[in-house]
Amino acid sequence: MVAPSLFRFVTIMIVVRRFHESIGGRVYHIEALMVGDDRWRAQIARLPGMPTALMPFYGVTADEAARHLCEWLARAHRVTAGTA
Repeated sequence: MVAPSLFRFVTIMIVVRRFHESIGGRVYHIEALMVGDDRWRAQIARLPGMPTALMPFYGVTADEAARHLCEWLARAHRVTAGTA
């Protein structure tokens, strides 16, 4: 007799769009992940061995979410350069 399985396997499809943007003389690798219907979360891509802080930006599309993040990064670079 075989015991009933307590585990079920579920397949989850993860949709990710990647962007590479040059902001303030530095290249940023940005990932936008679909987190719901008409909802995307953009964040700086995590690189192996590198510390990161998660500061997500949201939008209806991957492009919109990435644009919000890029705009924030551009403002941050202007402030640090003293041109705010």
